[in-house]
Amino acid sequence: MPLVTAYGSAYADLLGLVAFGELLAFERMAGDARLAPDLRRRAALNEMAAAEIANYRRLADRLTALGVPPEDAMAPYVEPLQAYHDSTEPRDWAEVVTKAYVGDAITDDFVREIADALEEPDRALVLDVLHDSRYADFAAAEIRVAVADDPRVAGRLSMWARRLVGEALSQAGRVAAERATLTALIARDGRVDVSGLFGRLTTAHTARMAAAGLNN
Repeated sequence: MPLVTAYGSAYADLLGLVAFGELLAFERMAGDARLAPDLRRRAALNEMAAAEIANYRRLADRLTALGVPPEDAMAPYVEPLQAYHDSTEPRDWAEVVTKAYVGDAITDDFVREIADALEEPDRALVLDVLHDSRYADFAAAEIRVAVADDPRVAGRLSMWARRLVGEALSQAGRVAAERATLTALIARDGRVDVSGLFGRLTTAHTARMAAAGLNN
């Protein structure tokens, strides 16, 4: 069935953004699993990668049902999202899990804010595919283990996290500026302003850093 709502193109834009994010997450996790210090952690990350590709398929199927080729909906986000991941390549397992905990979480927060403007069933779909608490809990636990083993790691990971957030906010701002349809969702009915959105993202990040034992 083709898109019929006034915000239909914006819905497709957001679904495309999330779909490409899930596809990249699958590719990244499968590759990063090689940095895991043992088979248990390697298996855990590969299991998470499998969940990401399953989420991508759900989003791609929804776009197809709406009459939008998934590759067309994802195309505008290839460059900014790829640029983020290319500029934040982790060097070891501690950086892998910090990127998962900090970088992915702030991206999820950004999408969750916009998804609030969607109608059902798209709102429920987007919220359902965002990383659940098990993913964040696993990454946070791994960060705390790394810091407990070597307290000096906290400083390095804190600096890494700040870089991740800076890059993520930069690319999120680029996406918001270049995709007028997404901006329309953010500001729909005057409920959300972009500056307020980024303020909330920063506040949530600060709390997340403290919970993992890192400095903001």
